[in-house]
Amino acid sequence: MKTASTFLARGSARNGGFVIVAVLWILAGLASLVTVYSLFVVETAGTFGAHADKLRADALVTAALELTTYRLTMPVEPRVSHGSFDFPMGQARTIVTFRPENARVDLNAAPKELLSGLFVGLGARPDDADEYASRVVAWLTTPSRGDTVEASRYRDARLKYLPRGAPFPHVNELALVRGLPITLAERALPFVTVLSGSPQINALVAAPDMIAALPGMTRDRLDAFLTQRQLSPGAGQTLLLLLGTSRAYATSDASKASRVTINTIFDNGRRFNSEVVILVSESGDEPFTIMSWNDGNDQPNASAR
Repeated sequence: MKTASTFLARGSARNGGFVIVAVLWILAGLASLVTVYSLFVVETAGTFGAHADKLRADALVTAALELTTYRLTMPVEPRVSHGSFDFPMGQARTIVTFRPENARVDLNAAPKELLSGLFVGLGARPDDADEYASRVVAWLTTPSRGDTVEASRYRDARLKYLPRGAPFPHVNELALVRGLPITLAERALPFVTVLSGSPQINALVAAPDMIAALPGMTRDRLDAFLTQRQLSPGAGQTLLLLLGTSRAYATSDASKASRVTINTIFDNGRRFNSEVVILVSESGDEPFTIMSWNDGNDQPNASAR
């Protein structure tokens, strides 16, 4: 016969089992919370660390620009227009290169022949390159009163926009020019600018591909020029004579705008890349004005990948 004490003992056992299960669930939940919190702390620390490195990298870019301006404005002859240097600071090493912006073709100032030569150098057929150059010029040319020819061509091509009829504000707009292959526009980006204001390119510092693209350039003349430029980089006018008829599209004068490339490498392995175009001023309160600032993606420590 079951007594009341027997039932109480069984109930107590059942309740004890329930309590143990409940405690185990609570412990498991707490363990999960601890894990989540640990991951949160780690991720937060990493985020704040990356943010702090970015702030330091921006400060180092400013330091690099100030040092570059100092080199560009030093009272020496001949004046420095391009070069490279590096410096250690703030648990990082910063590598800097700079060159005048007219080492590139200015889309807003270059004559049609120079634009055509650039497109030929990038792989376009001469006839196509000439047509592309004409369309670039038409894109930025303000039409005369009542002239709707170019606008009609964009409508006929079923494009949802019309030519700007004003200077390019950014090189990326080159891809909008009617009929210009997107692949050609992308290949042109490292060689073009809208910030130099020069109708010619600086032959003393321009890339060999740019020299090869000069109208009238021949292979023999190109080889002779590049060889002599390496031997006598400061002989500006003498070097220009080697260009022959192509000289009309080249200059030895540096533009006031300079493109500065800054690579910052921190001791923890993180890297930041920036490309800044500055306009140097030798008078006034500010030594330079920033015309363009582009940051590349930061690269984390290789061991963390």
